[in-house]
Amino acid sequence: MSAVPIANPLAADAPTVRPTTFDRALQWLAGCFVVVLLGVVTAGIVSRAAGHPLSWTDEGSCFLMIWLACLGWMIATRRNAHIRIRFFQDKLPAQPWRWTEAVIQIGMAVFGGVIAWYSVHLVRTNADIEALALPLSNAWMYAPMVPAGLMTMVQALMDLARQIKGTAPRSKVIAP
Repeated sequence: MSAVPIANPLAADAPTVRPTTFDRALQWLAGCFVVVLLGVVTAGIVSRAAGHPLSWTDEGSCFLMIWLACLGWMIATRRNAHIRIRFFQDKLPAQPWRWTEAVIQIGMAVFGGVIAWYSVHLVRTNADIEALALPLSNAWMYAPMVPAGLMTMVQALMDLARQIKGTAPRSKVIAP
């Protein structure tokens, strides 16, 4: 499914792109993780208040929070919504702006690749270590960083390809 530009009421020069099925699936998955995280935290609070704390809720909420943070990272990457200071870049004429954008995208691709590469190492290193209160491998704590890093790399390479073709806008916003 290709992205279709729609009007953006927030910025006249920043076209908004409709989310794809993949984007919606990421958002849905993140929403599910929020609900499960709230349930686990609530179970921990209620069980402590009742005088019989559940031993797994702290560790479970930690695992869920890490996964949720990585899902948020992937959603922000797809929306091009990470914090970025464009003040000086936006003052540049079109051609130097494209060159600086290309350098930024190359840097982001390298960053995503490095994160994914080292995350694979962390998953392998922790695969045989069991969590304290849950019957899970500690590798699950590092596992979401692999797809998050890969997504950062792939998205940056796609944005770089658009820059090279000259089809990328000066900035874009993906509708929620």
